[in-house]
Amino acid sequence: MTRGPTLPAHRLPYLPKPLDAFNAAPADEARALLLHCLRSLRWSRRLTDHRPYPDLDSLLAAADEAAYDLSPGDLAEALAGESLPDLPEDAYSAAHMALSAAHAAYEARFGHAFVIYLGDAHPNEAIDHILEGIRSRLANDPEEERVLAADELRRLAGQRLGQLLRGAGLHLPAAPPWGATNHNGAAPGK
Repeated sequence: MTRGPTLPAHRLPYLPKPLDAFNAAPADEARALLLHCLRSLRWSRRLTDHRPYPDLDSLLAAADEAAYDLSPGDLAEALAGESLPDLPEDAYSAAHMALSAAHAAYEARFGHAFVIYLGDAHPNEAIDHILEGIRSRLANDPEEERVLAADELRRLAGQRLGQLLRGAGLHLPAAPPWGATNHNGAAPGK
């Protein structure tokens, strides 16, 4: 049995990955991308200064480690930049009122925005997760809540960074993904 001639293996040309573009970007652009993920100048400078990263997992590990080193001032800066996610268009006005009231109570108690990592929660379930999170965390003492807020910010930053650098390029989205909450602006669903 005879087979036809074998064709040489076809190789696609090397296509740069978003991480390659991040590693090669001017420092100001890299910091801007990072500030979108976690609104801390110190955190963004630290990650920018340690480029290049060999792979996305290395960058995410470095981002996670750097987020653990946030000072109280860095944490306050990052929390000040967070925004309340948009509710689904068909959400009842009662849901808007409940979220506004719970968020106002949280801000009055702790003096900063409420943040929560929603992971894979469906946007239609986000309001329930946010309200449950606010209500349960209102019972925390301020130091315990500061630690929890820092952990939620760290998780949000990792999610945002991973989403941006797994995407098609370094174009900043208009707003952060679901997970952040504050009355200063809106963050669309994931």
